[in-house]
Amino acid sequence: MVPDHMLVSIAVDDAFFLGVLSSRLHVTWALAAGGRLGVGNDSRYNKTRCFDPFSFPDPLDDAKARIRALGERLDSLRKDVLEKHQQLTMTGLYNVLEKVRAGEPLTDADRDVYEVGLVGVLKQIHDDLDSAVAEAYGWPIDLSDEEILERLVALNHERAAEEADGKIRWLRPEFQAPKETATPKAKQMEADLPVTEGKARKPSLPARLPEQVAAIRAALADLDDIVTPRELSRCFSQGRRVEDKVEEVLRTLALLGQAQQVEDSYFLSA
Repeated sequence: MVPDHMLVSIAVDDAFFLGVLSSRLHVTWALAAGGRLGVGNDSRYNKTRCFDPFSFPDPLDDAKARIRALGERLDSLRKDVLEKHQQLTMTGLYNVLEKVRAGEPLTDADRDVYEVGLVGVLKQIHDDLDSAVAEAYGWPIDLSDEEILERLVALNHERAAEEADGKIRWLRPEFQAPKETATPKAKQMEADLPVTEGKARKPSLPARLPEQVAAIRAALADLDDIVTPRELSRCFSQGRRVEDKVEEVLRTLALLGQAQQVEDSYFLSA
């Protein structure tokens, strides 16, 4: 499969974001902000207009967990019915769902899609998502499209003012703002490095493997904390350019019993 250049891939692994992006609030925003294409004037999802300026809600953990669970249910349902019934397509499912929402009569073919595609269940998940996402924003669930747009535009202005003051709500802070998510020990080690002419002097990761192993093991010992390969790579002057090599050496140290691995993080064995 060769994807078209207009394919939008959102690289987050949290179903909370899938839930929000699948809700009526985001769809309303995307239809208004996106472009139009072709003879049918079909809607077009432009990332810079539909995704980048969209303000996600910042709910409490319980509300976020509910949206995440609904997003996972939505993803699971669609995958299951499309895998079990090769005649179904995502477009076909949602064409029937739109007919159901509009109260239009279903053809025999539509009813077949409705039954095998569990469109009634799909509709209920989307209804629950719409309610959960509206509540996550602290808004009524029965807003009109115009009211949704007014509130999202106002929230966009609020977030822009926040960013001007230095507060940024990162979607992937560990990737977009790694210094803000570093462990306290890693931050302290970076702060303690000697400074020359305003720049921190960090050791360089050696070119040869034996010296690399020794340097990475020493850095891990100095940190005396559980860290990810990305955090540890910041201890060297090459930074993220050597992250893959750091991870490779950490895996080797773990296999040799000289380090312990917990998910994607490591610490030195006692």
